[in-house]
Amino acid sequence: MAPATMAATSVAPFQGLKSTAGLPVSRRSSVSGFRSVSNGGRIRCMQVWPVYDNMKFETLSYLPPLSQDELLKQVDYLIRNNWIPCLEFSKVGFVFRENSTSPGYYDGRYWTMWKLPMFGCTDATQVYAELEEAKKAYPDCYIRILGFDNVRQVQCIMFIAYKPPGSEETGGA
Repeated sequence: MAPATMAATSVAPFQGLKSTAGLPVSRRSSVSGFRSVSNGGRIRCMQVWPVYDNMKFETLSYLPPLSQDELLKQVDYLIRNNWIPCLEFSKVGFVFRENSTSPGYYDGRYWTMWKLPMFGCTDATQVYAELEEAKKAYPDCYIRILGFDNVRQVQCIMFIAYKPPGSEETGGA
């Protein structure tokens, strides 16, 4: 490759975070449309989620426990989007790092499936009945409900539907 062509296609090395001091005042608080937070100096950047000693629960897990009506509404949303409901359980209940520190790797990501996915389910109360059954079988486990899109082959929604008694005191969420 010729030096001129190589220079045109190469990417400049990372030079560090840039100060917004040179930007017009109107753009300093919102660079490229994103609000940013100060890291204590003149440089502004976005904060990242701490990866060590931090239990990562699923969607909605930082809210108070869902009532039966609220849970049924979440499941109804899942069904209205043509996602297939599925229940999973785990004794640990959160994602953590133990066997590897590589980016994006977490232990505890995969939970045990409760029965088969509920193909053809059209009623949120059917999912709730399965949740109650799973709670009786595994009262000391976390149970989550997820919605699977069989067209795109992805999980579209996941939330913790049940936390075992005493999980709040032990750092559960």
